[in-house]
Amino acid sequence: MEPIGLDDVRKPGAGKRICIVGASGKLGRYMVQQALDRGYEVVGVCRERSVNKLAEFAGRIAVVPGATDDRAVIARGVHGCDAVLTVLVPWGMKRYASGTAQAVLDQARPGARLIFSCGWHISRDGKDVYTRRFKVYAAVFGRLAKLARVVDVDDQVEACRRIFASETRWTVVRGSDLEEGDSQGLPVWSRHVGDPILASNLTRRVDYARFMVEAVEDDALVHEAPAIVGRLTPSALAHRNGTT
Repeated sequence: MEPIGLDDVRKPGAGKRICIVGASGKLGRYMVQQALDRGYEVVGVCRERSVNKLAEFAGRIAVVPGATDDRAVIARGVHGCDAVLTVLVPWGMKRYASGTAQAVLDQARPGARLIFSCGWHISRDGKDVYTRRFKVYAAVFGRLAKLARVVDVDDQVEACRRIFASETRWTVVRGSDLEEGDSQGLPVWSRHVGDPILASNLTRRVDYARFMVEAVEDDALVHEAPAIVGRLTPSALAHRNGTT
């Protein structure tokens, strides 16, 4: 028997096709790179004006330009895909996030893994416990953003309500505050904000992307809404034996 070389080792994503909706953003580009590193065939969907942000991946991914709440655009992007990773951004006042979520829920093939990103402010069952500071910040930011007609946080809430109610194989990854920097490893998570393990409220963006991509192969996360925090943050290190 001939020895197996490194080039012959099958990567986790080999033979699988995934779509990344919102691929041109900071989180999206990290996800693209992580997916390629795992051997996935990648299709990126992003607004036409942002296609140039994906230039570093030219020749390595397919790109579908267009508004992500456009059902026809999403249908082209998710065609034949085993998984869809979606960055839920509530741009403007026209239900962009909920329109994007609904398009993905409706257009993805039956049985596909659907992974969505949002913030800690989303609560699946109402059992999350937020600090007063967090609640004040969320209320003020949401009100000012809505007045400026830039972001509608309520739209992201509606998007997640639709996801939670669906019978698809979804996961909603709820991110803490984000920072740039080298990877600290796969983030730890809890089902509810308020768990002491999450107290540091900080995750490296590259690691958020890693959690999203690795969730594709993790069936234990189906129908979960994990709230994540950086693996090497003080709160995670203090509670390293409890991750759920």
